[in-house]
Amino acid sequence: MRPFLKWAGGKRQLLPQLRRFYPPRFGTYHEPFLGSGAVFFDLVSRGAFDTRAAILTDENPDLIGCYLRVRDSVDAVIGALERLERGHTADGAEHYRRVRDQRFNPLRLTWRRAGGSLDAYGPDLAAMLIYLNRTGYNGLFRVNQSGGFNVPPGRYLKPRITDAGLLRAVSATLAAPGVRLALGSFEAVVDRAAPGDFVYFDPPYAPLSPTANFRSYTAQGFTDADQARLQHIAVTLAGRGVRVLLSNSTAPVVLELFEADGLARAAGLRAVRVPARRAINTRADRRGVVEELLVTNAADDEFKVQSSRVQNEAIDPVQL
Repeated sequence: MRPFLKWAGGKRQLLPQLRRFYPPRFGTYHEPFLGSGAVFFDLVSRGAFDTRAAILTDENPDLIGCYLRVRDSVDAVIGALERLERGHTADGAEHYRRVRDQRFNPLRLTWRRAGGSLDAYGPDLAAMLIYLNRTGYNGLFRVNQSGGFNVPPGRYLKPRITDAGLLRAVSATLAAPGVRLALGSFEAVVDRAAPGDFVYFDPPYAPLSPTANFRSYTAQGFTDADQARLQHIAVTLAGRGVRVLLSNSTAPVVLELFEADGLARAAGLRAVRVPARRAINTRADRRGVVEELLVTNAADDEFKVQSSRVQNEAIDPVQL
């Protein structure tokens, strides 16, 4: 089991380090920034949801709409995706541009003007989102201030566009009892998470430089003020007895919130820097190993043991 979408900041290559801080026992699992769902699908592969519930949330309506169509109409999505793949094989980047500009964006605009109901996000839209995600630049989902998808085509020789077996496996997983998909802000987890639950936060990373800002997953972006709101929620949940795990960049705003802030430490939140591979940069020579930050309220003894291990782990060379 693995994600069927690429996503900026996808966590497949960081999973060995993240696994160190999965709690051995927990109630409901919450993922308020769903994205590609790498941690959720990893937990599924490890048998974590045989008896547990999961609430998967994101504020991106295209993303949740796509997940819902894969769950409820997977055969229709696969059929539409196969047609898109044939067009891409014949005409490559030009086909990508036509789909993006003449089909996907106009159909999205009609859908949004009609109210943007998740039930109305049809199989054709879901298939086009998957197609553009698999063939666009670095798998980004980026919109402009008008809400138009504007990612340029990627440079892939033979992109894998249709994986029917994976999509059907994902569909069955999402349809399992206890798994819930929801559209909404990450802040809603405060009203849902109970003591003993497990929450994994994977927010849009704070940029390390002014030119490294890939936060435009929605037209509103994700600001430093949003990072501060997220820290407040993590502190609140940790104080409630919820197991928290969070990943982010080592940008100054994040270090101030999670390494230097007394409230975070008082709530039991501890940060460890881990090596990770940068997958997104406009210059290939700037893609490489960087530090990322993991934050958890694991018990002190567990944190000391696991943090020393993750800092020395080799990076998993997964191709995102």
